Amino acid sequence: MTTQLHDHSYKLLFSHAVMVEDLLRGFVREDWVQAIDFATLEKVPGSYVSDDLRERADDVVWRVRLRDRWLYVYLLLEFQSAVRLLTYVGLLYQDLIRAGQLTAEGRLPPVLPVVLYNGRPCWTAATEMTELIESPPAGLEHYQPRLRYLLLAENRYRDAELGPLRNLSAALFRLENSRGPAEVQRVVAALVEWLKAPEQTSLRRAFATWLRRVFLPARLPGVRIDEVNELSEVRDMLAERVVEWTEEWKQQGLQQGLQQGLQQGLQQGLQQGLDAERHLLLRLVRRRFGEVVAADSAPLLAQIAQPVVLEELGEVLLDCADGAAWLARLKAIFAVGGAGDSQ
Repeated sequence: MTTQLHDHSYKLLFSHAVMVEDLLRGFVREDWVQAIDFATLEKVPGSYVSDDLRERADDVVWRVRLRDRWLYVYLLLEFQSAVRLLTYVGLLYQDLIRAGQLTAEGRLPPVLPVVLYNGRPCWTAATEMTELIESPPAGLEHYQPRLRYLLLAENRYRDAELGPLRNLSAALFRLENSRGPAEVQRVVAALVEWLKAPEQTSLRRAFATWLRRVFLPARLPGVRIDEVNELSEVRDMLAERVVEWTEEWKQQGLQQGLQQGLQQGLQQGLQQGLDAERHLLLRLVRRRFGEVVAADSAPLLAQIAQPVVLEELGEVLLDCADGAAWLARLKAIFAVGGAGDSQ
């Protein structure tokens, strides 16, 4: 439920053109951004149905004029994998073809796929489709599907970099990365000042809704949050309760730190066990099939993160007649996606 509220609130925020403009201006470090006519930003209506017949209701699609053509910006708020993203961009293109929205030359318009990530763990998923495909024989690589998305991981940006920016998306990133109510109070006060114009009422309330229903409950579980609808009311509430909430925030941070420490300890123990199993397997491979096969096996075994898979490989090793058969069985694990954590 919390994840769903987050996705819906982000969708609401990035349904405002100025949020998308600030995201592109502030975080897409490409020369062509200077050629965008942001006055032409236009939200694209419609929904895209995935292969399991679920509507992509939590994605946001905009288009904007880039010199003499349209550029589509596909903002993904709920990431699954590069494979899925390739499908979603294909569905968008399919929709544009049906609507006859091609270029004057009959071509498809360019698309910028953006993944906006606000999680705490470091991003580890592949950002390019080719990273998920086994290296093909020479010449075959030209026929493999290609897609690269722009990853904007909010936890990679530091306050020293974001703080000087008068940028609404940067303010959102600062809030997500904040470590206490006083820091949140400063950012909210800046947002109140930046969004004081009457035409910005909708965005002010979108920020207030996200803060009240998603952000503050996550940082202060069990604490009653006042029913407020305006960003200025959130600012005032923070000012009144900053001392009380700072202590609550510290306690919550302490609990999270203890949990993270326990989790890290468990992960370190698991990693040590995995390393020992890989080392034993490599010794057996080297003894049965020689140094060359062992060298080819090492990078593949290093990617396996499931103890049960390594145990099964020990039995597979005994069944293989030669090194070629062993490497084929080892590579087959990656073909079916059973080597480690799912993408």
